[in-house]
Amino acid sequence: MRTISPRAVLRRAAGGFAAVGLLAAGSLALGTPAQAAGPELVIGGPAATALHPYRASGSPRKSTVGITVDNPSRNGEPGTFDGDFTVTFDLTGIAGIADAAFGESGGADCEVTGPTAVCRGYGLGPGRSALAELELSAAEGSRIGDSGTIRATGKADGATFTAFSTEAVIGGPDLVMERLPLKQDLKPGETQPVPVAFTNNGTRAADGVLLTLMYTRGLDFVERYANCEYSEGEAGRGFPAGTTARCSVPGTYEAGATYRLAVPLSLKATEHAFHDIFVYRIDEDVPGQGAQRSAASAGAGKGAALTLKEAATVRGVDLDPRDNQQEADFVTANSADFVAYGARARGAAGGTVAATIGFRNKGPAWVGHLRSGEPVATVDFTVPEGASVTGSPADCRGVTADGQYRESRSGAPRYVCDTSMAVRDGADFALRFHLKIDKVVTGASGAVTVRAPRLAESAKLPFDPKPGNNTALLVLNSDDGDGGSGSTASGGASGSGSGSAGPATAGGSTTGSGATSNGSTTAGAATGGSTTAGSTGGSLASTGTVALPVAAGAAVALAAGGVLYATARRRPQRG
Repeated sequence: MRTISPRAVLRRAAGGFAAVGLLAAGSLALGTPAQAAGPELVIGGPAATALHPYRASGSPRKSTVGITVDNPSRNGEPGTFDGDFTVTFDLTGIAGIADAAFGESGGADCEVTGPTAVCRGYGLGPGRSALAELELSAAEGSRIGDSGTIRATGKADGATFTAFSTEAVIGGPDLVMERLPLKQDLKPGETQPVPVAFTNNGTRAADGVLLTLMYTRGLDFVERYANCEYSEGEAGRGFPAGTTARCSVPGTYEAGATYRLAVPLSLKATEHAFHDIFVYRIDEDVPGQGAQRSAASAGAGKGAALTLKEAATVRGVDLDPRDNQQEADFVTANSADFVAYGARARGAAGGTVAATIGFRNKGPAWVGHLRSGEPVATVDFTVPEGASVTGSPADCRGVTADGQYRESRSGAPRYVCDTSMAVRDGADFALRFHLKIDKVVTGASGAVTVRAPRLAESAKLPFDPKPGNNTALLVLNSDDGDGGSGSTASGGASGSGSGSAGPATAGGSTTGSGATSNGSTTAGAATGGSTTAGSTGGSLASTGTVALPVAAGAAVALAAGGVLYATARRRPQRG
């Protein structure tokens, strides 16, 4: 028996992002839990799934129904359930219409026996977890238009389950997006036409379509249409480091026909373009379909917005949603100037000071590694002589003087801090450190270097034409004055860059103009957050970066409502 834990796992489509829009086959349906004293566990999945018609020869074409269990928070706190549970599927409603089996993915042990399927598991973590993948194929003798209902119920000691149902339908639209011959080596300001076209390869017409366009920071469309909603991506929401446009186009789109935009879109490489991605997909337009319409800060283009009437029939169950989407990668001849900044601070022996160091992207390009999810750059900080770090940002790790692994993060001689997978133009990657003055060393300095994440290859940033400003200094107890603002004493407010200094510590005071290696200064103001002197934690204040804890494919999957999957471990045998 398996313990279920909620964890999203990437599934890469051929030649593209992982699992974008896998819920396009139907909106996620969740039951309404009954009131009970124990946990209320919610079984969920798509409201409907389209099946390819039965074919007499060859292997059956299967459609996958992802079944989940949601363990919602209680009283504002995430909940866990430790106990055995059973989920039973009543398959009598699809008899003669569809054949059912279970795939290998999922977190529970499942088996189909005649008209019933049973999944058994142990333990549920907080949030939504994958239970099983139910594989359906059209039964012999079924006809296009036939439909049936699968019902699921759950049982567990000390918890209640909701009832859940999903419909299987034979046949449906199958919208296939054509791949466009786009020019992919660009120059800033260059514009090209995007004549989006698609074909309905299904068994029935689509009633209205939803065209979704997702494009990263360095791309933009010249036009903004009234029947499109535009949303800017934010960390964890929407398309990362870019924009999502969802365009509702009414009409009847017949099976076997091909459709093309009457006037092509105009795609432009902006002054910030560098390595960019453009994703374009087509779906039947289903009112209230959360998988396609979840967006951050959506706003329509100029003009009146189009509206849709609610459909009475089961819709939005594309036979093969994997071919609804195409995408393209663009490389624009451009560069980004990452400028490191340091700080100056003063303190007496035994006192603690705080300083903010880091770098700014002065552009003009944004830089993103959305395909790999790898960090764009690393800040490498050497601690000045006579000081020890007592508080550092959570995303920084302490290493030995030669950059090797070190068990403890506190008190390390050197720190490396990775950025996220995207750094926007104008971003300030600010890192706030707390340092104890073990002994006063006049003018002690430590290098602050922004470099490539992998030292084994090259420390140089390949997109930065000005490596001379990639290094700055953190100077302690300089004998030439205490500089401007930018860092504070322990317990003080962050520097504003206006020239004010923080309050004094028991051992002295701190200031913090950023001292660069060539003698010039750059203000090292923090952009948010704080650390407490003496703690091992810290804060990373970063404006304009996309701080996503997962690889880009997963982010995109979330943006379009990708199906959740979960890892599982075997439950130990009870004695």
